[in-house]
Amino acid sequence: MFASEFQEGFGTWMLGYAPFGGGEVGEIAAVAAEVGDGGDDAFHQAFVGLGDRLVAEADTAAGAGHRASASEGYLRASVAYATANRPLFGTPVDPRLLVTHRRARAAFEAGLALRSTPALAFDIPFEDAVMRSYLLPAEGCENERRPLIVLVNGYDATAADLYFASGVAAGRRGYHCLIFEGPGQGSTLYEQGIPLRPDFERVVSAVIDHVADQAIVDEDRIVVSGWSLGGHLAPRAASGDPRVVACIADPGQADLGAGLGGFLRLLGATEDEARDPLNLDDAAAARLMAVIEGDRRLRWSVVQRGFWANGVTDLRSFLRRTAEFTLRDRLDRIRCPVLLTRAENDPLAAGVGAFAVALDAAGVHTTVIDFAAAEGAGMHCEMMNRSLLNRRVLDWLDDVLAP
Repeated sequence: MFASEFQEGFGTWMLGYAPFGGGEVGEIAAVAAEVGDGGDDAFHQAFVGLGDRLVAEADTAAGAGHRASASEGYLRASVAYATANRPLFGTPVDPRLLVTHRRARAAFEAGLALRSTPALAFDIPFEDAVMRSYLLPAEGCENERRPLIVLVNGYDATAADLYFASGVAAGRRGYHCLIFEGPGQGSTLYEQGIPLRPDFERVVSAVIDHVADQAIVDEDRIVVSGWSLGGHLAPRAASGDPRVVACIADPGQADLGAGLGGFLRLLGATEDEARDPLNLDDAAAARLMAVIEGDRRLRWSVVQRGFWANGVTDLRSFLRRTAEFTLRDRLDRIRCPVLLTRAENDPLAAGVGAFAVALDAAGVHTTVIDFAAAEGAGMHCEMMNRSLLNRRVLDWLDDVLAP
């Protein structure tokens, strides 16, 4: 749709949310035509314009008493605003990103408040952070005691991303959901500057502490489910909190450091450098950074996003920080069934087979569900067929919790 391949990845991401009310093909095509050959500024302005238009329509609908239309408009606007911000990632934080993010959150919360089953928005304190969080009662079951799925984001993403990726589908299936913006994610990163941390079990345990005593939460059926980097953070959470009775990792990732050598080879590293990625000398680090800086997508992924979300400022610190995200020596602490997804063309899913073997060896009941390109679900997080992902994952969870 977009003239720029770099913009295509950002601009079409929200199409994955279309089945759940997060985007429309025609809207994205119109934005792409407006952007044309324009750069990051044009991309940002076009998606902000879409968000503003959707908010204006939602305001009109709300004023006329059309709650459903208003809710849909506000929620979709939140995704448009978030999409506008993607190319602006990095430090120092672009003032436009903060303005647009605040519009996105306001629209998201306005939309949630007008749902037929309204959500509860609140802040969860955690050390120096305040994590914006939302308890989403299952559709038509807002007063019933039911299982709770704690949805765990990945890099930099917002609560709205999780809402459309998994929250809507889970709510329709009868699950209450808790979504939050932890360290390195959403407002906690954008506005508070608090980066990711490897010991994410402490973060998720604080979230569970905050909501477990809610009357509608069945504290004996608490599930963690993570997507993207959350495919590592969710099992990490399960390894640190015995209240978790099932874990979903999309895709399953046991040790982020295991992929660093392959990443460096793609940048042109020597075999010796790739075998020892945590000890690059100055010359090697400078040479590899030149490759990263010369590729627009790589620069965004590593420098703008990776450095920012991890709170580092150079390649060697980024590699060392990444290697800290591991489940080595923690697998036997997982006491619940685990589901690992594996999309055919997702590089982050390459280690799922080995992860499953390691979990089985540690006595963890493990299931792997594969997703094929022929199903339209072969990409990262099955993004262009989230409906299929949610059906299979929730069927598995129904069976696990049935007894």
